[in-house]
Amino acid sequence: LALSDASMLNKMSPFFVIVFSALFLRERTNLIQTLAVVVAFAGSLLIIKPTFSNLDLVPSLLGFIGGMGAGAAYTAVRWLGLRGEKGPYIVFFFSGFSCLVTLPFLIFDFHYMTLQQWLILIGAGLAAAGGQFSITAAYKFAPAKEISVYDYSQIIFSALLGFLMFSQLPDIWSFIGYIVICTVGIAMFIYNN
Repeated sequence: LALSDASMLNKMSPFFVIVFSALFLRERTNLIQTLAVVVAFAGSLLIIKPTFSNLDLVPSLLGFIGGMGAGAAYTAVRWLGLRGEKGPYIVFFFSGFSCLVTLPFLIFDFHYMTLQQWLILIGAGLAAAGGQFSITAAYKFAPAKEISVYDYSQIIFSALLGFLMFSQLPDIWSFIGYIVICTVGIAMFIYNN
């Protein structure tokens, strides 16, 4: 299974956000919002270009479960925000739990890091913390169904970083996918306002 195939299945999270927010938060979605998520997903397929030649059940299932878990997490953040939990409090427990889960891997497979690796790790941690605080604030203040379509913007940022750091140049289908995702994001912003 190619990495892009598992990544594609992980991009099911906006669908799960809509489903879980309808089931647990009683937030109803309309046809426009549902179509926006479907079109954004189609745009991501143009970028990812999944192939099913090496389809393997376990990695596929893990990618799908990852998307479902992310959708559930975003819905839970919205639920906590509606109940008055503060964003930093939510991020603290999320980060603490993540550290505890990964601690055994650090202990049993420890490797010394270079200064460059430390700097990259600190930079990644700061970026992740900034992103986590931002996504927590977004789901606290707006319905999950309105935010979920913007989840696909991470594909665009990944491609931009790939170009800047690794000189990876996207093909024409990827550019079309970027345009589709940006257009849907802007259209949803205008529609929701």
